[in-house]
Amino acid sequence: MRRIPTVDDLAADPATHHYDDMVAPSGLTNFLGTARVDHDLTAVSAVTFPPVSQGLTRTAACFVDGRLVESYGAPITHEWRPDRVRRSVTLPGLELTTVTVCAPGETAIAIDISATNTGDRDRTVPITLSLAAGAARPEDAWLDAVAPEERNRATAGERRLTFTNSAGTAWSVQGVDTPADVRLSGIAPMAGEHETGIGGIERGGEVTVHLELAPGQTARFGYVHAIGTTADAANAAFDRVAADLPAVIAAAEAFWNRQLDAAFRPGNGEFSGHLPVLETSSEALQRLYWWGALGVIWFRRDFEGNVLGRSYDTLMPNYWATTTFIWDYSLSSTAHALLDPAVMKRQLRHWIDSDIHTHFGTSSLTGGPVGRWYSVNDHAMTRLVHDYLRYTRDTALLDETPGGRPVREHLREWALAWQSLRGTGPLADYGEIDNLLECVSSYTHEVASLNAANVWNLRTVAEILAAQGDTDGAAALAAEADALVKAVAGLYLPGTGHFAARQPDGTRVPVRHVYDFSVVGTSVAADLDEGTRSEMVAFFRRELQTEAWLRSLSPWDPDASFSPRPDHQWNGAYPAWPADAARSLVALGAPEVALDWLPGLARSANQGPPGQAHFTEEAMPAVNGGARKAPPQPPYIIDWACSSAGAYAALVIESFFGVDPKPGSDGLDTSKGCIAALDPHAVLRGLRIGDRLVDVHADGRVIDQRVT
Repeated sequence: MRRIPTVDDLAADPATHHYDDMVAPSGLTNFLGTARVDHDLTAVSAVTFPPVSQGLTRTAACFVDGRLVESYGAPITHEWRPDRVRRSVTLPGLELTTVTVCAPGETAIAIDISATNTGDRDRTVPITLSLAAGAARPEDAWLDAVAPEERNRATAGERRLTFTNSAGTAWSVQGVDTPADVRLSGIAPMAGEHETGIGGIERGGEVTVHLELAPGQTARFGYVHAIGTTADAANAAFDRVAADLPAVIAAAEAFWNRQLDAAFRPGNGEFSGHLPVLETSSEALQRLYWWGALGVIWFRRDFEGNVLGRSYDTLMPNYWATTTFIWDYSLSSTAHALLDPAVMKRQLRHWIDSDIHTHFGTSSLTGGPVGRWYSVNDHAMTRLVHDYLRYTRDTALLDETPGGRPVREHLREWALAWQSLRGTGPLADYGEIDNLLECVSSYTHEVASLNAANVWNLRTVAEILAAQGDTDGAAALAAEADALVKAVAGLYLPGTGHFAARQPDGTRVPVRHVYDFSVVGTSVAADLDEGTRSEMVAFFRRELQTEAWLRSLSPWDPDASFSPRPDHQWNGAYPAWPADAARSLVALGAPEVALDWLPGLARSANQGPPGQAHFTEEAMPAVNGGARKAPPQPPYIIDWACSSAGAYAALVIESFFGVDPKPGSDGLDTSKGCIAALDPHAVLRGLRIGDRLVDVHADGRVIDQRVT
């Protein structure tokens, strides 16, 4: 079995569908920007290269023989790989294929378009692309889920249309690499604003290529969409890509294979760290581990003007471009600490220097805050700093003073922040749904998950302080944790396997949600009695687990009728929840349940990186046995990919192999590993702990490779 993946290893299963089937359009990136690959044979949307955005503007819709391709009723097959999307369709007498890439090193996308005459006569095939743009360059952060767009004016040139905004600060150049007919749209621009579906974005114009095809003959041409902050920059990018578009397609494959190889090699030159190589005979384990790795690498952003130099976005290609959410970053915390610790450190400094109690993330475009406060932030920041410290051994971070105070004091503040949120009882009240899970109306106020996380925060910060010699401070936090955990346990409903959310009036509302199961299990499992742990596992298997995914909320919960959002409701789950639920199973003493689940979960890695949500199999038919990604259109509003994928890397490294570096210790505890039950010969090779590079074996042995 291959140890380091290539683009072929990570390819999605082909998906064939008709117009607007329940298929989430995929995305592409070259780390400078992103694009969405639409249902159509050539159409793309959300072509965004910061600082230029275009919202969800759609362009390059395809007409063949003067007729919109989508209107033929022929199914279109999509084949995604990290470097490309191949689309194909069969029309009367024609086979058409396109390959779409984000051009490496360029603020541009490229599409290679080929047509084959399957008839028995010579024919001339006109292929028209209807072009539009919404290029914008706002001065402030992109504070809404959908990035800004503006009405553009278009001008026609040789083989291309050039679009720009009213200020002339954002440009989109679109056209082809071969002689073509180019014309502006004959439709007058609308006088005012209009809603999508009524007028949409006006067409700027169209470009038509005529292919002369003998029977059995294939001919091609290329489409280029380049972005820039000046006309010269956009046109120069267009010219470079159009000069040899097939070479750009090949370069994209080579680029992505280099990135994947680098991610698993020490001293690779692309990342400031690396991930360990997994050697295993289990195809399911390997696939999930690679899935987690890809889902972090995928969100790397190196665009010019990035305030951090490099960042890792959270969603793509539809929503919250240039925004990094604290919560999601923390769910991939282990992967970030291993793969790119220098970037993680800059991100942590940036967040600590902000007020984490006023936003859910920050923009890499401006550095400014984005969104409202998320109640998980104190826990997320504690986890991020803890993971950075225990894998890098860079304890000097604790003495740095972002925000005017040493980081150790910020840690202490986060560990105690819950105290200011207490209501009439000992637990923190986290308010209404907008600060929590957004689409579970009963999951409010004193919830078990984040109060259990507060216990973990207290103990974790105590461990860090003790390693730094502050034994009195550590003892005080540990005592707070021991008192608090009893109140958390008081939210448990005996005999059910799940917890209640205590309301301000003292009533206890039962909530059967996976977030309680996962966070309580991974935070305070050792504080629960054996009966409670067994009941929790039984509840999970009975009401939440499916063969290939899980239900975030039990369908037996009264709130299951509240929302159709599949990231947190009965009909699906956010991508980190299966990984974290499996970690909870291990912590609760049921590793065999997690290990037996792996083949089904691995089948859900068949549609590119993890989506913001996948449907359960009972909500939507599976895709070749894998839980189907949810789409972006209302009422689901789910993005195609989400950076919390790193939770699967943590599942393998920390739960299955039992890797648990302790602050202040030179040793490496692997005593809680369980991977030997699945593959007794499995090895994690090249795991970096500080200056050590070690191999971790399934039997718990830790062997140093070398000292650097």
